[in-house]
Amino acid sequence: MERFEASAVTHMLVVADAPRSRDWYVDVLDASVYGEYGGTSVVLDLLGTWILLVTGGPPTPGKPTVELDVPADPDRASAQIIFRVADCQATYELLAERGAEFLAPPNVREGETRAFFRDPDGHLFEISELT
Repeated sequence: MERFEASAVTHMLVVADAPRSRDWYVDVLDASVYGEYGGTSVVLDLLGTWILLVTGGPPTPGKPTVELDVPADPDRASAQIIFRVADCQATYELLAERGAEFLAPPNVREGETRAFFRDPDGHLFEISELT
C-alpha cells in the first residue's frame, strides 16, 4: 500500500450521559442513530459524517496513557465542528428554538457570518455563512 486509505472517518466526542447527548444531537441537529452499545456509546450519522458519542473511561491497553473525559473547561477548546450553512441567521433561530445555547448572536467577521454553540458537554460547534 502506497497511500493511506480508509473507508470512513468518525469523530469521537466524550460525553457524560450517552442517552442525553443522543437525544440532543437527534433533536437539535437532526442526527440519525446508527447504533447504540451498552448505554455508554452511540453512533450517529450527522449530515453524512459519523459521530461516536462515548462516556469517559480510564486508559486501556491500546491507549495506556489516555483517559477519556468530557471537556474540563468549555471555554478552552482544542477542536470544534463547523457547519457551512446557506443562512446563518435562520439556522441560528432554528437551532436556538430546538435548545442549542449560543455563546452570542451571529457575528459578521472577515466575509463570514458566524455563530457558536455547545452541546450539553461543552463541545464547540460553529455555523458559518459566506457573505
